[in-house]
Amino acid sequence: MDGGAAGQLALWVVVALVLVALAFDFMNGFHDAANAIATVVSTRVLKPHQAVLLAAFFNFFALFVFQLKVATTVGQGIVEQASVDHFVVFGALAGAIAWNLLTWYFGIPSSSSHALIGGLVGAVLAKSGAGSLIASGILKTCAFILVAPLMGMVLGALLMLAVSWLFVRATPSRVDRWFRRLQLVSASLYSLGHGGNDAQKTAGIIWMLLIASGYLAARDPIPMWVVVACYVTIALGTAFGGWRIVKTMGQRITKLKPVGGFCAETGGAATLFVATAFGIPVSTTHTITGAIVGVGSAQSAAAVRWGVAGTIVWAWVLTIPCSAFMAALAWWVGTLIF
Repeated sequence: MDGGAAGQLALWVVVALVLVALAFDFMNGFHDAANAIATVVSTRVLKPHQAVLLAAFFNFFALFVFQLKVATTVGQGIVEQASVDHFVVFGALAGAIAWNLLTWYFGIPSSSSHALIGGLVGAVLAKSGAGSLIASGILKTCAFILVAPLMGMVLGALLMLAVSWLFVRATPSRVDRWFRRLQLVSASLYSLGHGGNDAQKTAGIIWMLLIASGYLAARDPIPMWVVVACYVTIALGTAFGGWRIVKTMGQRITKLKPVGGFCAETGGAATLFVATAFGIPVSTTHTITGAIVGVGSAQSAAAVRWGVAGTIVWAWVLTIPCSAFMAALAWWVGTLIF
């Protein structure tokens, strides 16, 4: 094969992997749509199609709000750039997509974000071993497996207690009327945080691929077309919605009213805003689940179905190792086929 043909083939491989990355981004929005809309749908403030359109709009609008700190962490803070090639990116994406499909099928609200991080780690481990991992970035991400839901839970519970105290003399119908309106604001804020954190993860992967392929230098910024494409794609994924997970998030953990939905979404949104500002790739699934549990436990410990919550936590624990294993397998298959 001459140099021109080899260059054309390399270009098509990059294009194909960018499309696979965008497919993951679409699936991320599809899989995680429940995080943003489950509470507002379950409280019947919005109909499902209205909720997903609201969430999709604010997923995209996050492009104009947040800096690209999460993309920088994913692109340059998890694994050494020298260890990345086409097979690593393929393995990472394949492992993350496989885990997302599996958990979506069973209606388990797992983390697309940690599936992607696990996939990246697994593919790099299969290629070059643990020496190519960046411990600080991985530890920071793993720490927020606990920190994000705990922070969401505490904020959700505190907001619920504060609202209960402020509206102690109000009639239930008046409280319901006010918070049906306010929940539109909280759902929008949560969708904004979801888009700001999650779209950047795919942008970081594509940036990593372009550097590994020689189309960008290591110090070049993320191209704007990559950023826009990722935000548009995750918004489209959200617009299609992951209905299997909506029921789990919206009703099976605890029964929510508009006031509870507002507190859960606001607590979750605050957590996402803080994490994104510090460039930490967190799980929007973990965050909203913790906030919902916090709201339920603020009312009564018996209001939370701890068995359902425990099943979800097991999915959190298994996400990174399982997606890493699938990614390592995909990397190996990729090296054999391609």
